[in-house]
Amino acid sequence: MKSRDTLIRLKRFQVDEKRRQVVQIETMIAEFERMASDLDREIQHEQDKAGIHDISHFAYPTYAKAAMTRRDNLKRSADELAGQLSDAQAALGEAFEELKKVELLEERDHAKERVAEGVRDQGEMDRIGLSGRSEMHVY
Repeated sequence: MKSRDTLIRLKRFQVDEKRRQVVQIETMIAEFERMASDLDREIQHEQDKAGIHDISHFAYPTYAKAAMTRRDNLKRSADELAGQLSDAQAALGEAFEELKKVELLEERDHAKERVAEGVRDQGEMDRIGLSGRSEMHVY
């Protein structure tokens, strides 16, 4: 019983750890997307300020080109993290299933113990009831 309690605690820890990983990856993706959106606005502002929207134009703003490269890198990183997120979510699902299996085994064992205890209690009550009857008939 003690080892199962330890196993349940371990499985809960693993589920919590996997959940933290999923949240961390989701947060990073959201942050990368926010930064890319900010860069899009800055690129648009630089293009509007220079009056040049053609990237191949010789006078295209250097900052806008650098911002585009940075934005593209952020989007690529967010896409890579999306793959990691899928893996992390799958690992979380597996860890959760393992926890549920162990918890169900524990619950089943407790149910068996309660039934056995009920049978013992009923047997004791029957014994007390029978011994009480035999004493009552002796006059």
